[in-house]
Amino acid sequence: MNDNVAFLTKLVQTDSANDHEEAIAHLLQEKLASAGITSKLIPYAPGRSNLVAEIGSGDDILVFEGHQDTVSLGNPKEWTYPALGAEIHAGELYGRGSADMKSGLAAMVLALIRLKKTGFTGHVRLLATVGEEYGAMGADQLLAAGYADDISGLIVGEPTSLKVLFGHAGSLNYKIISHGKSAHSSEPQRGVNAVEKLVDFIVAERHAFDDVPVDPVIGPLAHSVTVLQAGDQVNTIPDLAVAAGNIRPTPSFRNDAVIQRLQDIVTKLNARGDGTLEFSLTHSFLPVISKKDGRLVTAANKAITTVLGRPAELAIIHAATDASVYTKSKHAFETIIYGPGSMSIAHQIDEHVNVQDYQQAIGTYEQITRDYFAN
Repeated sequence: MNDNVAFLTKLVQTDSANDHEEAIAHLLQEKLASAGITSKLIPYAPGRSNLVAEIGSGDDILVFEGHQDTVSLGNPKEWTYPALGAEIHAGELYGRGSADMKSGLAAMVLALIRLKKTGFTGHVRLLATVGEEYGAMGADQLLAAGYADDISGLIVGEPTSLKVLFGHAGSLNYKIISHGKSAHSSEPQRGVNAVEKLVDFIVAERHAFDDVPVDPVIGPLAHSVTVLQAGDQVNTIPDLAVAAGNIRPTPSFRNDAVIQRLQDIVTKLNARGDGTLEFSLTHSFLPVISKKDGRLVTAANKAITTVLGRPAELAIIHAATDASVYTKSKHAFETIIYGPGSMSIAHQIDEHVNVQDYQQAIGTYEQITRDYFAN
């Protein structure tokens, strides 16, 4: 096993699901220090720290970005190979986080080390965050601390099957809380059934975005009510019911327009009949888009052609990333998402990454950086 694979193996064998990323941050810091790269930990909560490292200097700054957390392991008995084993079978390294996204993060660290060892002088920053899977609070903290206010380009190392993603939809999570009045089910007229008003919302939501234009790059806005909670006893009129939904905003119909549309539905329904609906915003991640002929996409395409011997495949996705947070910066910059592993296997039992793709990603990140600063 070579050193690159050994490093990824150590990361995958270290459980960083559900609020304990600190061990990963220390492993990254240790690896960077072995190459003379100083890094700092930025605590978010006990056992949870973001990491920031930089090489080179200058006002032109390219950022490598990745998250340290993973989703939970699931049922360990369902895994073909141990969920934290990092075992390699037929060229695939198995384990939670192998694709999403410890392989991308490891490749970025190793690319930064390669650049440092060759005396590269361009200004490159590494950001490794906590909590991307559950609210992107690490990226929020780094944004507030100003780490996105001076950058020129951002590469997010999420799994893309080595495609260059130049954009993605946003993601907006919300709740609708329906307040009624409880009563015995034999006398429903004495109560206010919270379910009925919530159903009215769900019916209205089904066609609430029919007039939204299809974005020419991202495509149609997707929306769904995905969670329902109501009642606890069959012979009692429920006084509380809750629905939760997810919407994927696009550059043509952004988050603020989505929120206003939902609030308008709530206002209209509250004006008629008994009971009250309450809108609550849970998360709001913005859509991200960069020019296909921009400096960063062009550099990535050139680098991939050099390393892989073929042009890059350009694409978009409807999932959101930490880039949704950084794009809130008042400072405009280009973004791409590029990394080893497939998003289709992320969060799944038997998550894995192709070892060769991981190895090639290290060289590709390095070459993208060289080509980016050469322009």
